[in-house]
Amino acid sequence: MSWARKILRVNLTTGDCSSEPLNMEWAAQYLGQRGLGTKYLVEETDPTVDPFSPDNKLIIATGPLTGTIASTAGRWSVITKSPLTGAIACSNSGGFFGAELKTAGWDMIIFEGKSPKPVYLFIKDDNCELLPADDLWGTSVWHTEPAIKEKHGDDKIKVASIGEAGENGVLFAAVVNDLDRAAGRSGVGAVMGSKNLKAIAARGTKGVQVNDPRAFMQSTMAAKKVLAEHTVTGEGLPTYGTQVLMNIINESGALPTENARDGQFEGAEKISGEAMHETTADGHKNLVSNNACFACTIGCARVSKINPKHVSVKDRPEYQKESGGLEYEAAWAMGASTKVDDLDALTFANFLCNEHGMDPISFGSTVAAAMELYDVGAITEEQVGYPLTFGSADALMKIAEQTGKGEGFGVEIGMGSKRLCEKYGHPEFSMTVKGQEFPAYDPRGVQGMGLAYATSNRGGCHLRGYTVSSEVLGLPVKTDPHVTEGKAELAKAFQDLTAMIDSSGLCIFTSFALGLDDYQPQIQAACEGDFSGEKLLEIGERIWNIERKYNLAAGLTGKDDTLPKRLLKDAIKSGPTKGMVNRLDEMLPEYYKLRGWSEDGEPTAATLGRLNLV
Repeated sequence: MSWARKILRVNLTTGDCSSEPLNMEWAAQYLGQRGLGTKYLVEETDPTVDPFSPDNKLIIATGPLTGTIASTAGRWSVITKSPLTGAIACSNSGGFFGAELKTAGWDMIIFEGKSPKPVYLFIKDDNCELLPADDLWGTSVWHTEPAIKEKHGDDKIKVASIGEAGENGVLFAAVVNDLDRAAGRSGVGAVMGSKNLKAIAARGTKGVQVNDPRAFMQSTMAAKKVLAEHTVTGEGLPTYGTQVLMNIINESGALPTENARDGQFEGAEKISGEAMHETTADGHKNLVSNNACFACTIGCARVSKINPKHVSVKDRPEYQKESGGLEYEAAWAMGASTKVDDLDALTFANFLCNEHGMDPISFGSTVAAAMELYDVGAITEEQVGYPLTFGSADALMKIAEQTGKGEGFGVEIGMGSKRLCEKYGHPEFSMTVKGQEFPAYDPRGVQGMGLAYATSNRGGCHLRGYTVSSEVLGLPVKTDPHVTEGKAELAKAFQDLTAMIDSSGLCIFTSFALGLDDYQPQIQAACEGDFSGEKLLEIGERIWNIERKYNLAAGLTGKDDTLPKRLLKDAIKSGPTKGMVNRLDEMLPEYYKLRGWSEDGEPTAATLGRLNLV
């Protein structure tokens, strides 16, 4: 029960679509979504494969709770080898697409090969076929999704697609579903584009069954009550979305600013969640409403509208509409990191990221690196076509459109900051871990986050071990963000629990309020078999280690578990964290020991044996 017990295998080279049974032994060991998709990728691909080779596979995976009545049970993931990092990629999304795929009767889709021509996959319950997408190729997500719905005469179809960024090989291209939800990180959209796969469209009518309906109803209702009564999931996130963090992190001195030259941004308040609520002198308010994904009782998503008088849209009616508003990470990357404090300009750039299918974190961070390259004269106005200065909203808006469309200097931005900075002679300007731009928390001001970034299997990422929850927000317990003691244990605990949640079909934001004792009864009631709390944590640890094992086979080593030298050597210049650097060297050896890894960061034979990974 809960699993559909079916995989759809799609050979893009031959055009064949076939059904096969889900490996239930693996499901018991990896649960679903992130874990199970990773297991299939590991078993079916060579870790040294070129990410753009037809031999690299693209896996779309749901969790056992996806499509159920559990709060936030709309999650799904894209698993592949990342073209941005060369490491394993698993990018998580919400919206409604994942639940629709699950209710159509599929746990997972495995795409292999490469189509000779652009195609999209259409799924209606058991009926699956590849259809021509020549008329969709070269268009944006905002065109593709409604065009597919119109073509099939069914507005209930849910679509996940790539925009022009994915087609053009932008290394941080996303797969976007429901117009503004995205599997955004690590370039999964570029892999999809390399296979000439434009979209996946799903319509499901089967529903999802659980093993013990009565117990499942009781456990999900109890969890929803906890979420509703918690200050973060019941008040902060519904009201301000993730943007509730902008002023909090800035005031703590941990907001990377001007490409991490400093840790506070004087314009943070102008681009915060509170600012999105404010009404301007001419009567405009950026925030229209909040929004929720499938089965979500939190509703953290934003719906925004740009001031029609703003330079970005005053002559462009296509952007004078309500669409997905700024999340905290996007507002930081395109705002604090570039020193742009124009809320409407950031919203416009965010619209472009959704429309063309780009990760706003990597995009904004790469633009910030380019601005520093411009600042030191490594790139010039002649090369870019306009001044690319810190704080320039005009430059941000222009480069966002160029990157999405693959035009002008946007082609350079599409390489990501690591390759961009190497090309122009300043690799130290790239704020990346394993080639992926890290997000909106300065590891100099939040020590545990530095360890989480450095050891993340998919490169710089906050969603693989959100120690900020404890270090800044005090959840589930408060720890001092400025000390290194205990942070190895903290990071490991967050990483293992997160891997399990990501594999269940639920949203990681529930973990602000829920603990293992809240997740366990939901999973146990939904799924057949024994899923004790101890087993669920072991599943999370197993997932972390199989990802690590894949990365080591792909050529990464313990030397890649590091941070940009700026964060290790250059102290924050001002604010409450002035004088601080990240002390990774104090945390990493203890972390390896707790993980059961060697001094070089390799899982020992005993660890692999205990986790059944030999």
